[in-house]
Amino acid sequence: MSLPPEKASELKQIIHQQLLKMDVHGRIREVLAETIREELAPEHQQLSTEDLIKALRQRGIIDDVMKELKFVTDVNEKERTSAPKPSTHFVDREPPVLKKTNIDPTRRYLYLQVLGGKAFLEHLQEPEPLPGQICSTFTLCLHFRNQRFRSKPVPCACEPDFQDGFLLEVHKESLGDGSKMVDATTMLSICDPVHMVLIKTDTFGETTLVASYFLEWRSVLAAENGITNIAVELLGVGTESSVSVGVLNIRLEMYPQLNKMLSSEITSTQFTLERQKTAEKERLFLVYAKQWWREYLQIRPTHNVRLVKIFAQDENGVNRPVCSFVRPLRAGRLLDTPRQAARFVSVLGYERAPVIGGGGGKQEQWCTLLSFLCRNKGDCEDHSNLLCSLLLGFGLEAFVCVGTKAKGVPHTWVMTRGTDGTITFWESLTGHRYIHRPVNPDDPPLVEQPKPLYPYRTIGCVFNHQNFFGNCQPSDAVDVCVFDLHDESKWKPMSGEAIKSVCPPGATSSVPPFPPLCASAIDAAVTSNEVELQLRILVSEHRKDLGLSTVWDDQLSYVLSPALAAYELERTTGVSAGNEEFQDAIRRAVPDGHTFKGFPIHFVHRNGRRAFATCLRSPFCEEIICCRGDQVRLAVRVRVFTYPESACAVWIMFACKYRSVL
Repeated sequence: MSLPPEKASELKQIIHQQLLKMDVHGRIREVLAETIREELAPEHQQLSTEDLIKALRQRGIIDDVMKELKFVTDVNEKERTSAPKPSTHFVDREPPVLKKTNIDPTRRYLYLQVLGGKAFLEHLQEPEPLPGQICSTFTLCLHFRNQRFRSKPVPCACEPDFQDGFLLEVHKESLGDGSKMVDATTMLSICDPVHMVLIKTDTFGETTLVASYFLEWRSVLAAENGITNIAVELLGVGTESSVSVGVLNIRLEMYPQLNKMLSSEITSTQFTLERQKTAEKERLFLVYAKQWWREYLQIRPTHNVRLVKIFAQDENGVNRPVCSFVRPLRAGRLLDTPRQAARFVSVLGYERAPVIGGGGGKQEQWCTLLSFLCRNKGDCEDHSNLLCSLLLGFGLEAFVCVGTKAKGVPHTWVMTRGTDGTITFWESLTGHRYIHRPVNPDDPPLVEQPKPLYPYRTIGCVFNHQNFFGNCQPSDAVDVCVFDLHDESKWKPMSGEAIKSVCPPGATSSVPPFPPLCASAIDAAVTSNEVELQLRILVSEHRKDLGLSTVWDDQLSYVLSPALAAYELERTTGVSAGNEEFQDAIRRAVPDGHTFKGFPIHFVHRNGRRAFATCLRSPFCEEIICCRGDQVRLAVRVRVFTYPESACAVWIMFACKYRSVL
């Protein structure tokens, strides 16, 4: 059987890749050296190809290669014999067959392999998970030049078994690099690091940020054969940012191989120059910031208690200008409107940075965007920075506001300024919007003043990726604040040039680039069905414990759907629709002489058991679930609405109808 030339070369490439993967070349060299030592030393005779193949066969290397080769017919056979798929809307649970990646021979790629971890001492006592047992897992998330990757979850252990490879494109058309082949010197000027974030997921599905690391990949440009092995020590986050959490073994390789490698002196000189340049920019900005702060305090002594935040600590304990946490972010086709963006940010989980010990103090930790998205939850600052970035991406003039809520609790929220001067506050944790109408303190007492609906009390400063303004009005109360940011008697600005020097695009490697948003991996229909079935079982068991039988009304459950869709629409757009049809359908579903009760509730997680426990704490919901009476029929409807980054809004409605007996 003859193959066309292009197929033959493709087959050769596949065989070559397989041999590289199994390190067959290395094993052949060992066998060759051993055979020469054993058989050639005495008489110095010529070693033939047959002798070498015989030696390889004796040591079982040829058998190993043959076992590793998998033929396409096996996959087809498996597909033919697999169980028939159910006819309803369910996801196929079969593990996906790995696809071949088409490598463009005119592009440069960095192949990053994670070959296991060690010294994760926190998990030293962790027992080996039994087959099928649910256990805590580690997941590694990567971002490099607008590309994002996620490893397979591996059980938490002292030596976690990471065995993953990621093909990172060094040159991307979307970054304006074109399709040219780049040499080592050009790649040395690409200072984007590989951002690696390690996430731990416990048995309840709760995520924790374990480590955030910026990998300098360019050492591979000076490595022999274009391959280098690195042991990366991961440090903890927040208060543990100086404590080692474990070591990852990483192998870096360039594809295709470089014709000419750089010397290690050139790469180390480049790294030193970059560090010096960044350090000098940061030093000059710090000098400027100190001078600005001195001038700000001289305006009014009470300014020293205002929340004017110029620097913030990231998850690694590094102090960075707050303006570097924000930049315009476009969500592509994933989000259509600014209000939908606000809804998306609000359904990402809220969690304050953990503090070890008591005292009630707030641990400050402004996460980088990748860490926030991978963990799927963060503090109010993380939510505000993301929302401000998305609103800037939608072309609005948006700022992050730093101030306080009731009882003097520090808080951040987002503000947009319309072209007509309208000021709108956006609460990033709820998605609510408030129009700001300032109170004029000089008005006579009889003049009716607008009543503020927002929860904010004071404001110290506002900032975005290009501007920073400190509030220097006589009072920092939000309700009397005038947001004319160009009036320097009310807002003290920072130099735009100074901000540009330490924020992208002016800044270099010290500020991590923003990752793109990822589409949701959750199937809304399947997840809705799963949570609903789980809740039905929990309700039936709960009623059984009370000595009550449970009869479900499927039609009534289905009729609840429009209400849940209307609730989500209202949260997203602020517009309520479809209530008349829902009420009409309920009247038709509930016969005369019967009573109907319904209880909707909203969650941002998909854990049915947790949701049920929360619902039982509400007396209204408990009354429905534990309903007694004549001809009691129960209904429950779950509707999961998916958003980017696998965030979701989960609406649940419990309902019952029963004959009213006086």
